[in-house]
Amino acid sequence: MKKIIHLLTILLIVIFTLQGCQKDADDVIVTPTTNLEVQNFIWKGLNQYYLWQTDVPNLADNRFANQTALDAFLVNYKVPKDLFDALRVSPTIDRFSWMVDDYTVLEQQLQGTTKNSGVEFGLSYFSGSTNEIFGFVRYIIPGSDAATKDIKRGDVFTAVNGTPLTVSNYQSLLFGTNDTFTLNMADIINGTITPNSKTVALTKTVLAENPILVNKVITVGAKKIGYMMYNGFYSPYDTQLNDAFGYLKAQGITDFVLDLRYNGGGSVQTATYLASMITGQFTGKVFAKQQWNTKINTYFEANNPNSLRNFFTDKIGSTPINSVNMTKVYILTTKSTASASELIINGLKPHINVVQIGDVTVGKNVGSVTLYDSPDFGPNNKNTKHKYAMQPIVLKIVNSDGFGDYFNGLTPTHELKETISTFGVLGDVNEPLLKAAIGKITGTAKTVQQSAGKQFDFFKDSKSIDGIQNQMYLEKAPKGLQHAFN
Repeated sequence: MKKIIHLLTILLIVIFTLQGCQKDADDVIVTPTTNLEVQNFIWKGLNQYYLWQTDVPNLADNRFANQTALDAFLVNYKVPKDLFDALRVSPTIDRFSWMVDDYTVLEQQLQGTTKNSGVEFGLSYFSGSTNEIFGFVRYIIPGSDAATKDIKRGDVFTAVNGTPLTVSNYQSLLFGTNDTFTLNMADIINGTITPNSKTVALTKTVLAENPILVNKVITVGAKKIGYMMYNGFYSPYDTQLNDAFGYLKAQGITDFVLDLRYNGGGSVQTATYLASMITGQFTGKVFAKQQWNTKINTYFEANNPNSLRNFFTDKIGSTPINSVNMTKVYILTTKSTASASELIINGLKPHINVVQIGDVTVGKNVGSVTLYDSPDFGPNNKNTKHKYAMQPIVLKIVNSDGFGDYFNGLTPTHELKETISTFGVLGDVNEPLLKAAIGKITGTAKTVQQSAGKQFDFFKDSKSIDGIQNQMYLEKAPKGLQHAFN
């Protein structure tokens, strides 16, 4: 009996010893039932495309000896977004990469379609506060629910459904799951935000926003000034954009003002078309150059360098572009002007005189592309078991002179900050930013006078909050890239 007990004791010691070995930190067991499809997609997509791939040790090409070693790393990240965030460089360097669990929503957002009440707004801090914020209406999207309600540009709100807005609750209040909500309005009295009794009930609907909000010709003496307020580089509206320039061209405009104050960006291709419409005399010349991560850039510089260039063009497909042949353009900006909007300013500067009026821009000089879980990371043959997609930063973009270092934003030629109390009507000749541009065009304004309205510290705007996140993106990766490293 003692012999049996002795043998059992030895057996138990062996079992516990083996279990202790299995629990070493560097020896994670991946069982056959462990599902790491999404995690593998994230790592492999970022390893191939991420702009800062060489700066992230866990994305190094030689970091994992084989798939088993990679899986042992990935199994530590049960939540896909946790892995995505862990594989990014410092948030101060990469401010704009993101991912979603439903690529359908992502695709719609990049094309200008969102679930939206139609109120495009900004958020600012109450004077002296770092927590309490209020909203102000920048414009109302035509065809939206808000367009049928008593709410307009310049209106102010301080609460949603009676709950005051703060930096910790604004997302849940304004972008939560409820499709109906009520804004509690306020007045600006002697520079002070004062709540009033007015409320506005709103309903979110699936809304496709035409980015051309205003397109008109303003005649001042001998000057015929084209003015366009353009709020997003959405490729489905490229034809409408070209038609809008056709109208300006037919009117024989002598000068052009492009209002990008609320434009958070969009398609690089659309930006190239717009630059070609503004000019017309540079077809075939370089508008912008793309700089990818080291291995991708090296491949294309050796095999197809034109894939890394964006050229001025005279066609959209087979349709001739309506160009107005400007040699000078006036561009209106605010702290919400980002990405493809900044690309327009920076890309045009080597070719024509760009007069920027307004505030310093966001400073997004990098672009992204949508990556899907498919053999080539493109939209075809996607994994049907999930709908995750990534929108990582994959390139830095510079102008034809090689300049693209505006991480802190593009500084205006003439500084003029918007103030809520003096907003004015968009497109009206007395609206402060447009008035300043007209004054510069006609020579009647030697200096730009800052409005006397009260300044409030800017916090965020609706387009940078709701998922679009100041995008500058490629419609697809350059031809041949998907197969270069397979």
